[in-house]
Amino acid sequence: MTSMQRVLTAIGQEEADRVPYFLLLSMHGAKELNLSIEEYFSSAKNVFEGQLKLREKYGHDCYYSLFYAPIDTEAFGADVIYSEDGPPNAGEPFLKKEMIDSLRAPTVGESKVLKKVLDATSMLKEVAKDEVPIIGVVVSPFSLPVMQMGFSSYLDLIYDDRKLFEKLMRVNIGFCINWANAQLEAGATAITYFDPISSTTIIPRELYLETGFKVAKETISQINGPTATHFASGDCLPIMKDIIETGTAVVGVSIFEDLRDLKSAADKRLTLLGNLNAIEMRHWSVEQTKQYVKEAIDSAAKGGGFILADNHGEIPWDIKEETLLAIREAVYEYGKYPIK
Repeated sequence: MTSMQRVLTAIGQEEADRVPYFLLLSMHGAKELNLSIEEYFSSAKNVFEGQLKLREKYGHDCYYSLFYAPIDTEAFGADVIYSEDGPPNAGEPFLKKEMIDSLRAPTVGESKVLKKVLDATSMLKEVAKDEVPIIGVVVSPFSLPVMQMGFSSYLDLIYDDRKLFEKLMRVNIGFCINWANAQLEAGATAITYFDPISSTTIIPRELYLETGFKVAKETISQINGPTATHFASGDCLPIMKDIIETGTAVVGVSIFEDLRDLKSAADKRLTLLGNLNAIEMRHWSVEQTKQYVKEAIDSAAKGGGFILADNHGEIPWDIKEETLLAIREAVYEYGKYPIK
């Protein structure tokens, strides 16, 4: 089977030749090209070449066109802070409450930073054709304000001024839809809809139903391709039935929830993505790595509906190469269907 066939079979709730697995490596291409992280992300060609080298080395079932999460706010004019050993992070929040009325979303086609992602996606599509999924990324309209406004200011807005909150959502929803669809047009197979603020780790289900749930339903319905909703390590079991109603196809799940419980709640209507612990993985031995992979496969792989990955949606910079290679070896050893 090709990687595309393997992934589509899993999403179809059937068993492929083996369990598909995603190594969601973004900045690691810099290591392969001997570049700094900042230099690596300065060029679409760098990211394209880095993704090719990473998949060639580790054999996983996707290309990942994510540059870095704050590229969405960078398109609004915000700063990005680079480090030598971690992902670029958002700079100081740029949006004050009194600025929301006049806020306008950037035009995707006119943004230099977004164009780099689209160019890298197009180059990957030339190589991937229809054999390897290309996973694009957007930050959800509901979670984006954490980088736009700052955490506490945004939570104050949700609780204290629902009218201004709705205005901000109008801007962000329009941007998110356009950004997602531009990536699909460039060649992305599916879009990861990162929505950590909707996790029950952050807000209660009752508030999610009033806010993030409605935003997700509206946004996902206008994205012209399949989506995977990811809570970036946050819990989602209490809202699993609600997630199904948003129309997403895949859900990124937390290490803090049991895969068996999540698989049962997904009810063959969602495919699970996860849930190796991306933080503890930094200290795993080869033997531990294989054991954790085996446990995840034993818990969730039978009957399809499962893609092995980390639980956060981005693998840390300092994960050892031998650990990533051990994941591959363990998938090939324990992930062949039928699962024994």
